[in-house]
Amino acid sequence: MNMWMLALCMAALLAGCSRASIGIIGGADGPTKIIVSESAQQTQKGEIQMRYQTITPEEAKAVMDGESSYIILDVREQEEYDQGHIPGAVLMPHTRTQELAPELVPDRDTTVLVYCRSGRRSVLAAQMLADMGYTDVREFGGILDWPYDIVK
Repeated sequence: MNMWMLALCMAALLAGCSRASIGIIGGADGPTKIIVSESAQQTQKGEIQMRYQTITPEEAKAVMDGESSYIILDVREQEEYDQGHIPGAVLMPHTRTQELAPELVPDRDTTVLVYCRSGRRSVLAAQMLADMGYTDVREFGGILDWPYDIVK
């Protein structure tokens, strides 16, 4: 088995175990790059451009503890938010992202941390935000995986 085939098999295995997707940039002799990412798009020049980042709850907490300019978006529904949310989180139901984001996050270069209950809606909202031109969107899954304090 040649090296490219092994790399492709490893990428497929990694993608199968997560929400990641595989991107392959081809060359005349076969693939020149194999990219495994959450959300990427290939430009006309063949460059991979990340749309948003997927980070761990620990990485999100490090941003909250170490940076001063960010917003935390809880993209669940009002009832879920009222039952408990991450301190400082602003409610923006994922179904209203396009409507509410310009008001809640007027600066599209702000670091935006996005979560929901389990990670499905946060991925959708993160992609919408990236599509709207937000440049630093970081999706960190669901509150079910949040090992830190919540506000009830």
